[in-house]
Amino acid sequence: MDIREILGKCDHTQLSVTATWEDIRTLIDDGIKYHTASVCIPPCYVADAAKYAEGRIAICTVIGFPNGYNSKEVKVFETADAVSKGADEIDMVINIGDLKAGRCEKILDEIKAIKAACNGKLLKVIIETCLLTEEEKIRMCEIVTAAGADFIKTSTGFSKAGATREDVALFKQHVGKGVRIKAAGGISSIKDAEDFVALGAERLGTSRIVKIVKEEHLV
Repeated sequence: MDIREILGKCDHTQLSVTATWEDIRTLIDDGIKYHTASVCIPPCYVADAAKYAEGRIAICTVIGFPNGYNSKEVKVFETADAVSKGADEIDMVINIGDLKAGRCEKILDEIKAIKAACNGKLLKVIIETCLLTEEEKIRMCEIVTAAGADFIKTSTGFSKAGATREDVALFKQHVGKGVRIKAAGGISSIKDAEDFVALGAERLGTSRIVKIVKEEHLV
C-alpha cells in the first residue's frame, strides 16, 4: 500500500497531558506537510490550532476523554464549545458503565445529542474495546449505527490496550451502512497500519506513522 494513502487515513495525534502549544504547532505542521486526514488534539488547543492551521488541515478533538463518565450535558457543552472554536471532527467516549449496566437507550440518547451538537461536523464514537465483551462490542456497533454517528472507534489509547485486528474485523461485520471504522491505540508500524486498513479501518489514530515516515524519509 502506498505510504501516502496510509498517511491520508491518519488522525495525527497528540493527546499527552504534558503537550504544550509548541508540541501542537509541530503536530499541525507535520500533519499539513504529510497530508494526514486530521490532527487530533486536546480541546484546550482547538481555538489556537484552528487559527494557526487556517483550514489547511482538519482539526479533531476529544470529548469526555478518556473515561467517558461525564454527564451527557457536559459532553454536549464540550462538543458545542469545540465546534464553535473551530473543531472539524469530534471523538467522544461513551459511558462504559452504562453499557455494562445495559442502559443502551441512555447511550443512544447521548450519542444523538452529541451528534446534534456537532452541527454537521464528523462524530467518532470511542467504545474502548479492551474493556468490553464481544457481545458489548456488537451492541455498540448497533447503537452507533442507530445514533447516526459517522465512525465507531476502538480505543482512547489511555486504557489497558488499544486496537486489535480482531476488533476491527468484528466492527466490519456488524456496523451499519454509512458507519466507518477508526482504529486507534498501539498502531506502531507501517505493517500495523496496512493491516488495519485492509480489515476495513478508514481512519487510524496514531502518533507514530508520521514519525516513522520522517525518520525513514519515506515521502
